[in-house]
Amino acid sequence: MTQSNNIPLGIGLMIATTLVFAVQDGLSRHLAGEYNVLMIVMIRYWFFAAFVIAIAKRRAGGIRAAAKTVQPLIQITRGLLLCLEICVMVAAFTILGLVESHAVFTCYPLLVAALSGPVLGEHVGWRRWAAIGVGFIGVLIILQPGREVFDIRALIPLLAAAMFAVYGLLTRYAGRRDSTATSFFWTGTVGAIAMTSLGVWFWEPMVARDWIWMGCLCLTGVSGHWLLIRCYEVAEASAVQPFAYLQLVFAATIGIAVFGETVSTNVAIGCVIIVAAGLFTFWRERQQG
Repeated sequence: MTQSNNIPLGIGLMIATTLVFAVQDGLSRHLAGEYNVLMIVMIRYWFFAAFVIAIAKRRAGGIRAAAKTVQPLIQITRGLLLCLEICVMVAAFTILGLVESHAVFTCYPLLVAALSGPVLGEHVGWRRWAAIGVGFIGVLIILQPGREVFDIRALIPLLAAAMFAVYGLLTRYAGRRDSTATSFFWTGTVGAIAMTSLGVWFWEPMVARDWIWMGCLCLTGVSGHWLLIRCYEVAEASAVQPFAYLQLVFAATIGIAVFGETVSTNVAIGCVIIVAAGLFTFWRERQQG
């Protein structure tokens, strides 16, 4: 199928995605602080799967058409990667908080930009490679690996970033032959099956008030991932990635305002370097275009 490259629309979708994901992360941090992470992600995926199945039934061809794909292995891998990444990242929220977790996770657009050439065949110029290198210096400043007090827990969101980058690239790759509806269907159903097999063993009673927050989490989960899938379908991954850094801004604001978190000097410096590297790359590429 023909794939468009509508950059303005892709940018708008990415900004909307980051805002929804930031709200979702705040809700996840609250709920995972009270209940088991696997249970929280499992319930979220139940709603997600029910939603994608309901949408599929309303479309021409029904579930059979939505599930039809010539690349089932890619779609299954995407679904598994995303649900596992969510578990890892939510665990990081409870261990490190929103600010520090996102400070490390914010390197994932650099990983996408670096891999968009060899994986997707998109052009990656020397300016982009230089910015990627500078951005990873920012990551090292945040992690401070040379210090005796290096916190190995910081590797948790770094693992999540790598998993999410690969998920994003596979989403773009799958979009070349499958529609948004098909990718959306496989994302929800594969994740629900995988998380049920894990999370059902960790069920805990939930108080009524937290079921309200759980409902909000489910809604943000559905809308956020649909926006992301749509974003990668309409625009090149490397073009829209710089705007993914806004999730750091939104999430840090929630972490500070709602959870009373703070920002250390090395984290702030590292984040500025990473974001500046990504924005410089985007600006230069647009100038050349």
